[in-house]
Formats: sequence, C-alpha cells, structure tokens
Amino acid sequence: MNEMNTITIVGSINLDRTIRVEKMPKPGETMHTKEIFSSGGGKGANQAVAAKRSEAKTQFIGAIGQDDAGQVMFELLTQEGIDLTGVVTLENQATGQAYITVDSQGENSIMIHAGANNAFTPAHVRAHQQTIEQSDFLIAQFESTLASTIEAFTIARAADVVTILNPAPAFTKVPEALLKVTDMIVPNETETEILTGIKITDEASMQEAATVLHDWGIQAVIITVGSKGAFYSVDGRSGMVPAFKVEAVDTTAAGDTFIGSLSSVLKKDFSNLEEAIRYGNKASSLTVQRFGAQPSIPYKNELSEEI
Repeated sequence: MNEMNTITIVGSINLDRTIRVEKMPKPGETMHTKEIFSSGGGKGANQAVAAKRSEAKTQFIGAIGQDDAGQVMFELLTQEGIDLTGVVTLENQATGQAYITVDSQGENSIMIHAGANNAFTPAHVRAHQQTIEQSDFLIAQFESTLASTIEAFTIARAADVVTILNPAPAFTKVPEALLKVTDMIVPNETETEILTGIKITDEASMQEAATVLHDWGIQAVIITVGSKGAFYSVDGRSGMVPAFKVEAVDTTAAGDTFIGSLSSVLKKDFSNLEEAIRYGNKASSLTVQRFGAQPSIPYKNELSEEI
C-alpha cells in the first residue's frame, strides 16, 4: 500500500449506552434486557477509530462536556493514539450520548443527545486550520454543527485536502455551501433517497442518484447498501463492489468503519477507489459480527489476510 494517509475528522464524540433485548419493545411495553453496556461511539469518533486502527495518522476536531462521559471518551480516544489537540472541553454542555437498543436479529434503534457535538463553533475549527491543512483527507458527518463542518471543508478545499461527507443522519436540503466543497459523498440507501428523492431499488437507480450528486459538483459517490456491498461512481467509472457474506449480530458502526477504513488506504485522486471499497467492506464485515460501536472496529492486521 501507499504511505500512511493523514486523516482529520470533524464531528461527533458520543458515549454509547447499549441495551440488548430479544425484540424491540412496543409503546407502553415493559421488558427485561439481556445485557447493558457502555462503549465509545459517535459517528465521528467511530470513523477516527477505524482510520487509526487501519494505521492512518488520525486527528480529531470536536467537543466534549465537562462530565464523566467526556472523561471516558477522552481517555478511550487517547488510548487509540488519536491526536485530540482539536478536541475542546465545553462547560455547560453534556458530552454527546447515544442510547442504542439492539434486538436478537442485530437490528438497532438509536436515540442521540448531541450535547457538546452541537456546540463547537467555526471559530474553534479555524483555530485548528493547520491540522486540516496538513491532512490528506477531511471527513465529516451530520452529528455536529453544520456551520463548523462548512468551515472545515472550506479550509480543506483551499489547501487541496480531499473532503469526504457522510451525510448521516440525512436531511433533505444540504446547504449549497457544503456541497460545493465536497469531493466525495458516502450515503446509504435511505440517506441517498432523502438527499436526491430517488428511491434506491437497483443499480440503475443508484446510477441515477449518483448523477444527481455529481451534478451538485461532487466528484466521487459511494452508496453503501449493507449486506449487498457498495456502489461507486467516479470520473465516468461505476459499479458494485459486493460485501463479504457474514452473520451480523450488531450493525452499529458498520458504515463508520467502512468510511474510516476506506480513507486509510484511498489515494487522493480516487484511482484505487474499488480496492479501497473492498478494504472498507472487509472491515465492516468484521464490525457487524461483534457487539458495540468502537469495540467492534477491526485492526489492520485482521484485514490484511483475505483481501
């Protein structure tokens, strides 16, 4: 592989609290749980952990609160070896937290309290401009303030840093200011439909949606379709890269693992996109076979064997 990529992530840090149940409770229903545990989470932090475990130099810009959850997350990410110079501790804000219910089929439902993730500002991003400018890739999601993401992407674009947007959780009207500084977008089927209005049913509909996204000025499009794999479209090349067939127990962080891992091996000109997607698919196939967000993210040495 090429030399190590430097990746900066702007986004969310959450402490995940996972509850395992046999089946999802209906409104008004009380039930016993099988297990309850806490682990590191937040789309931004998951993507950072995935990139770092695939041996990319990884930096983070974001915020935590002055609370136990923030302390836990700061320590967890420090142990991973992620550069947290860009992470600020905010008073009067709770650290982001997610409450995740996972049923025996591995399906999840998630409630998120954004807290500090939604409180760091474009000025905070500007204070870490140099961190962004020294990166190969900048990745963001929609779990933190939009204005801060736009600021970060604008700085990146001016410095020839490749920007990757994971539009999750999706909303219908993404600001033009963000689209025009996005080089690659990585939505799943649902997010693609929310963004483009095109229902994803087959490869033709994915191509149609990709065309809409390209028309917005985005060079590379990857649509992740879970157990079916990922569709890509870049510079006139497009196709499906199939997923690895596995038995999923918990799909939490699968998409984040895919993006973080992929970015660790991707070339800035997207010339090895198919190969990078295969690597991301392999990583997320291991993630879904394990419980929890960050605990389930694989290391590079687990991935090199069968690609």
